[in-house]
Amino acid sequence: MQDPGFFRQVYEVVKKIPKGRVTTYGAVAAMTGYPRRARYVGYALHVNPQPGVIPCHRVVNRFGALSGAFAFGGPDVQKRLLEAEGVVVGDDDMVDLDRYFWSE
Repeated sequence: MQDPGFFRQVYEVVKKIPKGRVTTYGAVAAMTGYPRRARYVGYALHVNPQPGVIPCHRVVNRFGALSGAFAFGGPDVQKRLLEAEGVVVGDDDMVDLDRYFWSE
């Protein structure tokens, strides 16, 4: 799927995630009005046109696991970026969603 309008919506939502917080692919999909498009959110973030502006490192899976994707350098980079913002990432590369989850 390559829907430029949907991708723009994804990027606008992700830009709103505050530093020190995370959200999930499914939550981003729901915030765009397409709750069943979590995989498409992942693809949109994989082709992020503005990595320094669109903070895709703040998006984790529904369990709080870091991404294994290489869109921003893989889980080690994602972990470092999140920890620099104050998010605690466990040794299992998991984020506590009860503590850090953000939604509009």
